[in-house]
Amino acid sequence: MAKKPKKGKEIKKKLLHKYRLVILNENTFEEKISFKLSRLNVFISATLFTIVLIGLTTLLIAFSPLREYIPGYSSTKLKRQATELTYKTDSLVTVLNYTNKYLENVRKVLRGDIENNEINRDSLFERYKLDPSNINLAPIQEDLQLREQVELEDKYNLFERNTENLGIILFSPVNGTPSQEYDLEKKHYAIDVVAPQGSPVKSIADGTVIFSEWTASTGYVIIIEHKDDLISVYKHNGSLSKSQGDIVKAGEVIASVGNTGELTTGPHLHFELWIKGKPVNPQDFIDFN
Repeated sequence: MAKKPKKGKEIKKKLLHKYRLVILNENTFEEKISFKLSRLNVFISATLFTIVLIGLTTLLIAFSPLREYIPGYSSTKLKRQATELTYKTDSLVTVLNYTNKYLENVRKVLRGDIENNEINRDSLFERYKLDPSNINLAPIQEDLQLREQVELEDKYNLFERNTENLGIILFSPVNGTPSQEYDLEKKHYAIDVVAPQGSPVKSIADGTVIFSEWTASTGYVIIIEHKDDLISVYKHNGSLSKSQGDIVKAGEVIASVGNTGELTTGPHLHFELWIKGKPVNPQDFIDFN
């Protein structure tokens, strides 16, 4: 029993035993600097130095551009350039489609299928534009009968439908194929629209961004408040172009289609529409095709 306390005293004595570190001039053996040290002091000093070094390295990587040189971190500049290229590509695709139509008409002229009446690109584009003033919007008899039938069905519908007249035109946030529709029974208060990765996501109407952040389950999310108590929600985006508090216009690009968040199943847009705090079916107001 006496050996254990004796052994403990020996360890303590070794830890607290004093040593002197002396720095001498090699030629004159003159003492320049001397330090009194012990094993315990050296251990504590080395531990504190290691902790401070790790802390400074972490701060340097987290709050400086050096993190972009570490594998796994993406460059902010590259993200911005990729987003800009996505928008430019979308515009170029539209111009390319117009150009292909123009070239097709040129081929018809060369084959003699149609006469060459000084066709040019600008006049060709005008042919594909619709003039609302020339369209007859007067309802026909069949249309009136269908409206009366729908009104009669809604009158005795057991389920309340919040389809109030918003008084505004809603733009489609993205063009694609619906993969999962609005379903109240399954508590899926949205429509999922499949679209190519990086496709621009647009605001459905004028409004103010009230939320623009990353969430673990739904990735990059942006929420916009519009007039008449209308709120639109866009989830699983690849990137966000607007921040909280920004004012956006109808049809303005606010994000890009992505595949972010734990609940995502592929590149698509999860779009919700809320009126006066109640979810509504977006397909009742917007054509996504």
